[in-house]
Amino acid sequence: MVLVTGGTGLVGSHLLLHLLKSEVLVRAIHRPDSNLNRVKAVFAYYTEDVEALFQKIEWMVADINDIPALEMAFEGVEQVYHAAALISFDPKNYNRLLKVNAEGTANIVNLCLSFKVQKLCYVSSIATIGGSATDEKATEESEFSEQHTNVYARAKYAAELEVWRASQEGLSVVIVNPGIIVGPGFWETGSGALFGTAQKGYSYYPPGGSGFVSVHDVVRMMYHLMNSNRDRERYIAVSENLSYHSVLTTLTKQLGLKAPTKQLAFWQLNILRVLDALFCFFTRRSRKLTKNDIYSLKHRSQYDNTKIQNHLDFQFETLEKPFHFSCARFIEENRSPKKS
Repeated sequence: MVLVTGGTGLVGSHLLLHLLKSEVLVRAIHRPDSNLNRVKAVFAYYTEDVEALFQKIEWMVADINDIPALEMAFEGVEQVYHAAALISFDPKNYNRLLKVNAEGTANIVNLCLSFKVQKLCYVSSIATIGGSATDEKATEESEFSEQHTNVYARAKYAAELEVWRASQEGLSVVIVNPGIIVGPGFWETGSGALFGTAQKGYSYYPPGGSGFVSVHDVVRMMYHLMNSNRDRERYIAVSENLSYHSVLTTLTKQLGLKAPTKQLAFWQLNILRVLDALFCFFTRRSRKLTKNDIYSLKHRSQYDNTKIQNHLDFQFETLEKPFHFSCARFIEENRSPKKS
């Protein structure tokens, strides 16, 4: 039996489908307010056999900070994929991020040890990969620093420390550090918000860039690592290092819109940051732009993906197909394409 946390999210829902198609017995936990129909919607992107596959999942209501409920979910489990996480970059949410991402992960690894789980795969982020001091690409060995680092990265790094602690206590672990994940179905949060941004047809684009990867590559990496002899290792999951300009250009063209042509200057970003802070103060909305965000735009990191290729002979897919597929699904669900 395999247990999946975060099964109602982008990575988790795609992982569930992959496991089911591989004929794995799957149990997944979800919170009482989770929308399970979103999982069915993801399944429907790839198969007509939605209900039959969905019914094979043993769903259990449990929060990762609810120990008694988690204990019931861990009965008979041999492997755990831990993909549940809170995503926020707003400093005022730091304690909540620690509660969910760090303390929640501590609960998962402690139960893995108590129930003698064979192996744990933790989905982290490239946010915990330290930047390179030179022009060389960052690797899994690049040292993390909290300086100029957002609260999400700090909470995810604290979660990784819990995983490494468990590995010292005898638990077999692997960590996957995905870049910005490209995939359909979750347009309001995380990487899915890129599609909504592109839809607005802004003429300006932010400087900098990041590492990008398809959701299918992330899931394939997780599955192959869990069924390999790799242990106590972390792996960068980045297919391509892309500028935000090139990504928004690709998305806007797919959506039938004009590509952005003007790069935002850093003085403009700082003005937007101040305005965002004032707006959030009066409306209680979450921050969208902080000093650390601007720093990361100014000091762009690029990521080396050769470790997973060497260890598993893993080949990444190019991002052209997942961008195209995701844009097509976005158009179907959100709008009719406009003519440029």
